[in-house]
Amino acid sequence: MTEKTAESAEGLAQDDGGETAESVVTFADFNVRPEIVEALAEKGIITPFPIQAETLPIALGGYDIIGQAKTGTGKTLGFGIPALQRVTAPQDPGFDELPVPGAPQALVVAPTRELAVQVASDIKVAGSTRGARVATIYGGRAYEPQIEELQRGVEIVVGTPGRLIDLHRQRHLKLKNVQIVVLDEADEMLDLGFLPDVETILGALPPVRQTMLFSATMPGPVVSMARRYMTKPTHISAADPLDEGVTKKDIRQVVYRAHHLDKDEVVARILQAEGRGRTIVFTRTKRQADRLSTELISRGFAAGAIHGDLGQGAREQALRAFRNEKIDVLVATDVAARGIDVTDVTHVINLTAPDDEKTYLHRIGRTGRAGQKGTAVTFVDWEDVPRWKLINRALDLGIDDPVETYSSSPHLFADLDIPKGTKGRLPRHKRSKTNLDDETLEDLGGPSAGKGRGGSREGRDSRSGGGSREGAREGSRGGSRGGSRGGSRGGRDRTRRSSDGERQESGEKQNGTTASAQSEEASGGQRRRRRRRRTGSGSNSSSGD
Repeated sequence: MTEKTAESAEGLAQDDGGETAESVVTFADFNVRPEIVEALAEKGIITPFPIQAETLPIALGGYDIIGQAKTGTGKTLGFGIPALQRVTAPQDPGFDELPVPGAPQALVVAPTRELAVQVASDIKVAGSTRGARVATIYGGRAYEPQIEELQRGVEIVVGTPGRLIDLHRQRHLKLKNVQIVVLDEADEMLDLGFLPDVETILGALPPVRQTMLFSATMPGPVVSMARRYMTKPTHISAADPLDEGVTKKDIRQVVYRAHHLDKDEVVARILQAEGRGRTIVFTRTKRQADRLSTELISRGFAAGAIHGDLGQGAREQALRAFRNEKIDVLVATDVAARGIDVTDVTHVINLTAPDDEKTYLHRIGRTGRAGQKGTAVTFVDWEDVPRWKLINRALDLGIDDPVETYSSSPHLFADLDIPKGTKGRLPRHKRSKTNLDDETLEDLGGPSAGKGRGGSREGRDSRSGGGSREGAREGSRGGSRGGSRGGSRGGRDRTRRSSDGERQESGEKQNGTTASAQSEEASGGQRRRRRRRRTGSGSNSSSGD
């Protein structure tokens, strides 16, 4: 549904003439509780998207669902509304008669912290007048506030696998009263190696429950898990009838073969295209993200970076600033490919070719959401052309040979609606945004709360030196279980994927530095021992100085 359609639907619903109002399908038509309908209407959400319209009748009936839909199709409300509807809130009749009042009744499992935060936010919006309490449980924050929130009582918990298992094993998270469980982005959890953790969580739930699984794709292991843990699920695959391709029809895709020394200039000119709004630039490494963000700021753009080396507080600060329009350019590694859910991102720029077609789809899926139009620009380095050809063939994009492009190329301006004469710096009179520092940096109380590089790795999220499952699992998946010793150091000598799906850089240089430091320490110790032997031989020269 486009924004224009939403506005016209709202106008029809409010039209006293009302002859065509009956033809508009609204959330109320699905017997959604009035307070939820009103809360959504206050945000301008009147009519459901296809995945929501397909899901709600079945989900509200308590049946298991396998929902397959492309990212950005609005599936969160497809399971969030049934969860809000079916839980018993503190003010509802029968709350005091529950087996354990205040114990979680609905659980949503998400693969990344950013996605968990976004899902919880959407559910809170829909339930703003419902009275159901929603807790977000994920790593990177101190344990104590999350434990205290659970002890006060919640109806819905949204969290990532590692921290959920941690708190369950510590007996702070009680799962025996959960009636509804949702597995969001199941294919991403498979990619990150979380399926064993998910199965551990499912095994701790009551056998009689409603299970809903949502995934953009349905790989074999996800299907097998669904068969083991779901009861006669209804398979829903909702799509726009006009959207026949693998990628969404609302996304204009442009691919250029570019020189790396000219990319900053090209990006700066694209950011001045007509109609350009919020923009996400994806980079391959954390260092690239920091460098490009700094470069864009120096050119006058309101930019910020988000990647795995930032503390959780700094990452959330950047996302809030992006959502609150204090910055309009977010430079990100793939840590954010599934976690950012902002409906009005107009442009996505891939600074380098993605690793594969799946990563490409996840990245460009940040734009063209909720029926809006979007533009995806991908730069392909000369050495990455073979990789791009594989992506192009897999997705049937018809862009097998990207055109060679420079910042001065006329087709760049024509393709992307860049005004003629645009240079690589934003004119001062157009610098209307504030900056990242204008957004509050929260003190999250955890060891990775700040901006410090290296302070954000979840392997350091250990408690009192004893460590936690969260530290080992969410901070350094694929590395050693060093998170239980205050930091996941053993796995830094290999390339691995963190809990956010971000590629971690090799630690060979770090190991080399460590070895050098150890060698210097050893030689220094030998020199000190020789000095002590000389001092003990009867010389009084030092005492006489």
